[in-house]
Amino acid sequence: MWDQLLDRFLTGMMVEDRLSITYPNGETRHYGPETGAHAHLHFADTASVRAIILNPDLGLGEGYMDGRVTPRNCTLEEVMTVIVRNRFKGRIPPWVLIANRARFHVRGFLQRNAPQTARRNVAHHYDISDDLYRLFLDADMQYSCAYFRDPDMTLEEAQVAKKAHIAAKLRLEPGMRVLDIGCGWGGMALTLARDYGCAVTGITLSENQLSTARKRAAAEGLSPLAQFELQDYRHVDGRFDRIVSVGMLEHVGVPNFDTYFARVAELLDPNGIALIHTIGRSGPPMAQSSWITKYIFPGGYVPSLSELAPAVERSGLWQADIEVWRLHYAKTIRHWRERFEANLPRISAMYDDRFVRMFRYYLTICILAFEHQMQGVYHLQLAHKRDAVPLTRDYLYPPETVMPAQARSRQNAHNQHALTQI
Repeated sequence: MWDQLLDRFLTGMMVEDRLSITYPNGETRHYGPETGAHAHLHFADTASVRAIILNPDLGLGEGYMDGRVTPRNCTLEEVMTVIVRNRFKGRIPPWVLIANRARFHVRGFLQRNAPQTARRNVAHHYDISDDLYRLFLDADMQYSCAYFRDPDMTLEEAQVAKKAHIAAKLRLEPGMRVLDIGCGWGGMALTLARDYGCAVTGITLSENQLSTARKRAAAEGLSPLAQFELQDYRHVDGRFDRIVSVGMLEHVGVPNFDTYFARVAELLDPNGIALIHTIGRSGPPMAQSSWITKYIFPGGYVPSLSELAPAVERSGLWQADIEVWRLHYAKTIRHWRERFEANLPRISAMYDDRFVRMFRYYLTICILAFEHQMQGVYHLQLAHKRDAVPLTRDYLYPPETVMPAQARSRQNAHNQHALTQI
């Protein structure tokens, strides 16, 4: 019965490419035209077929993690590309559509992310081990989209360019008070303190990240300027000249968008500027991947601009600028996956095969989300005053470079020695 249901499912879905399936009984069937790309999956048992019928997203991910659903004579990316390219173009069975709609409509309940829940969710992903992240991130441990001003940039160069671009949008001056919401391992905060002379407060809910950020600040002699706290954005006091938040809004959850942007407005000085960097959908809202929610980012959600705009409007802040980065994150994650695979012997010594397959699957499907789905990165530049930033974007692109030469030199030297200083 389950084989027949999957047969009907794939017959309707595959319209551009060909997907071959070898079923548990050894029979191989082909779906879709011969003219497109071709990939092949093998199912080891009926349980894996049933799991995909009941929840395609979760079932496929878990089947690959468990080694029960495996690519045959092709790579994981080739298989997932064929599936992603066809999933919204062919016919999807009604039970799958109903389940997706149900998950979408309960997202408000699932993403309430109260402070204690938010802290557990962050620990699930970010507190597994700094050693793992050091093996595939750049030396500054930037775990967010890089900015490829030149397509041939290295990952390190593109992450430096990202920070410089954000700093330019913040219009920084020495001595300014900056709040970094979701500071990660401290790279952005340390850059703004070291290269721009700002007094930065970085907040995170990850104990690992907090410890590492403080050690880095101490090692560089930046502790007086770069302070790090284990704190929820809802509990911050004070007023800041600038607010920056990179890759944190995805963890806020739909029910909290109003609270988040209201807090940004409350904490931002009347003459201040905020820069919110977030993954977003350039399309209508949809349910979060059930596999991503269970294994990677519990409580996480990639918002559509239509979901963010009302909360921004209600905050009273001006939308000084909205920039969209397309494909930059796909390039970033390709660098991460290449380094992950290059360090596979060391990672396999730290984690079991199931974890390795989980992380490979995570990186791969994220690449394809940015290359084949309506997913990109938004920069929301916000301010209380309409003239807080120049009236054109010319200030972002001076003749030579956004980042001062002296600051760039310090940043490059820092990146070369960052890991040995921790």
